[in-house]
Amino acid sequence: MAELSEIVDFLDVNLRIRELPDYPGALNGLQLENGGVVTRVAAAVDASLPVVEKAVAAGADLLVVHHGLFWQGAQRLAGPFYRKIRTAMEGGLAIYSSHLPLDVHPEWGNNALLAAAIGMQVEGSFLDFKGLKTGLLGSLEISPEELRARAADVVRGPVHLCRGGPERIRRVGLCTGGAGSQIADAAAAGVDAFITGEGPHWSFPLAEELGLHVFYAGHYATETFGVRALSEELGRRFEVDACFIDHPTGL
Repeated sequence: MAELSEIVDFLDVNLRIRELPDYPGALNGLQLENGGVVTRVAAAVDASLPVVEKAVAAGADLLVVHHGLFWQGAQRLAGPFYRKIRTAMEGGLAIYSSHLPLDVHPEWGNNALLAAAIGMQVEGSFLDFKGLKTGLLGSLEISPEELRARAADVVRGPVHLCRGGPERIRRVGLCTGGAGSQIADAAAAGVDAFITGEGPHWSFPLAEELGLHVFYAGHYATETFGVRALSEELGRRFEVDACFIDHPTGL
């Protein structure tokens, strides 16, 4: 058993919630509190109604997510949004969200964990968002097909490859989630390959024109790493149970 306030303080400080910029809808930090006690932490990518229902059914007191309750902005407390809030409150479920602060964390971050899993040697960061570098740069000598196979094994799903670069990859850029619109920035950074979750249609032909391999490994699939690691850390540190709620979107 742990105090919710202690867990929130730990997360706020170590994820630098108050320091790092993000999109307005992220609203990083504690988004919904409970009675103050946590016995089981659940982790998930999205704070959707099905995920909240699964977390309550699993006996969780705290749900840690990457995309929080207010990702779509302000909403009326009616319909599915009302049912989601009611389900969480009746189930005593607190909800904590961390978007970019979790993406960029050097230990629990989506970027760092995916880079380590594919064997990428991290050498720097890039892709600026309000002064925050949201992506990683590094080296990895490998063929495009070998990297696709390795990435698919790591994310446990299909990886779509735009084969626009050289026969041998040496420099890699990586940014999980929906960073496919930053193809030009990746090419300008001098990488042979860019790994992300998803991108707009135009990112594929642009990558071909710029001479860049792009690996679209799934928005959801590339962002399961951080919340898993975070829940496991909370479980060890605060001696509570931890579980991961897998609710893939296929995107």
